[in-house]
Amino acid sequence: MDVTLMLKIAGVGMLSGVLCQILKSNGKEEQAGFVTLGGIILVLLMLIGEISALINTVRNTFGI
Repeated sequence: MDVTLMLKIAGVGMLSGVLCQILKSNGKEEQAGFVTLGGIILVLLMLIGEISALINTVRNTFGI
């Protein structure tokens, strides 16, 4: 896993956390939930390539 990918994931997490706290303090809990869900989806989209490489490595290792 590349260091830049880990930094991007950490950045998305911090930004999502700050936005959620701001929205919750303003009484907008529903929007805070959507921001959290969006952050999770964004990170999963960033990890699709790494997950694919992992699955290919497991397939090659076990000869599947």
